[in-house]
Amino acid sequence: MEYTINKREKNKGNKKSIVYITNVILLAMYTLILLFYLVFYGFLAGMFTLTMWVMLQTLDDNIPTYRDRVASPGLVIRPRSLDIVFNRTDPKQYGQYVQHLENFLQQYNDTVQEKNELCMVGEYYEQDDQEEKKVCQFKRNLLRQCSGLSDTTFGYAEGKPCVLVKMNRVSAPIGDRWSDSSQNEMDKSPLQMQYFPSEGRFDKMYFPYYGKNLHSTYVQPLVAVKLLLTKEDYNNELTMECKIEGSDLRNSDDRDKFLGRVTFRVKVVE
Repeated sequence: MEYTINKREKNKGNKKSIVYITNVILLAMYTLILLFYLVFYGFLAGMFTLTMWVMLQTLDDNIPTYRDRVASPGLVIRPRSLDIVFNRTDPKQYGQYVQHLENFLQQYNDTVQEKNELCMVGEYYEQDDQEEKKVCQFKRNLLRQCSGLSDTTFGYAEGKPCVLVKMNRVSAPIGDRWSDSSQNEMDKSPLQMQYFPSEGRFDKMYFPYYGKNLHSTYVQPLVAVKLLLTKEDYNNELTMECKIEGSDLRNSDDRDKFLGRVTFRVKVVE
């Protein structure tokens, strides 16, 4: 009986030893696997970091290295709405457009723009060799009847609203003019309008743009369009299309219908 009990205890001891050894082996295996993946992914992370660092050394902080995909700058309008609808006899309806234009033009006030340079009209203002880039003046009074100075409602109260057109910032010399067209959805007749500055030109002296780091106070030149609506135009939806034109610019692309152009609608009721 005593021999049998000792044998059973010995077997139990052997089983515990086997389980212990197995656990130690499994722990060692899992530790090695974990260590392998830590080294492996650490190596990948290091390679990725090194690759990004090398690539960043080739980039300029101020000018994009590759600009072939920006063949032509985009156009945007102010007020910031592609559907301008209001009752000219109700200030509450057009007040939002007027306020937006006034806020936007604050950066074009004389007190701000007089700190900038008087530049040569019709010439690119190139400053490649200058560390600190200067900015050419563009005062809001150049927009005349659409400046908000003589008419604080920008023509909305009289039913002849002003729309400001500007180009997106592009750090390269560009063309210098744009065109505008419109259609009355009822009779397809062209709409009369005025441009400020005259001929609707973006002068070359406001280009090139050197990036927000070097050109921190830069503001884009504007073209204001005053829509000379008549009573026959009221209560009708007018579709407007503005597009940039220049020797090196494109405004037509089947893959991008917004290339170098902007389309919006205007409807004035009374």
